[in-house]
Amino acid sequence: MVWSNFLAYSDLGFFLLRLVLGVIFIYHALPKLKKPANMAGMFGGKAWAVTLLGLVEGISGLGIILGIYLQFYALLLAVVMVGAIYFKVRKWKVSFSSMDKMGWEFDLILLGASLLLLLSGGGGILIFF
Repeated sequence: MVWSNFLAYSDLGFFLLRLVLGVIFIYHALPKLKKPANMAGMFGGKAWAVTLLGLVEGISGLGIILGIYLQFYALLLAVVMVGAIYFKVRKWKVSFSSMDKMGWEFDLILLGASLLLLLSGGGGILIFF
């Protein structure tokens, strides 16, 4: 390995990934929880389903940041991202990357990060109140 000294900071690296991923999911949960009917209209779904999705994203994001049931929440978020990619690819016919609208490359990164946390355990830094 070229920079093996950085391996001593792998727990910090996992924590930073958890922090960023958690903030992203909490941020994306807020509009679903504040105005579920509006979001349901955009998605073509039901308001209760959007609320449920917002709760899953928000609670899972917080759990990942804190390190509580981390692998369970990472699995939930991976399932959410598989669903998001499915809808973009199969239902809405969105390309991987597009100049005029958001493709599904960002969703794929979030899926990969969720799977990494699921399979790795997310490192040794935990936050409990």
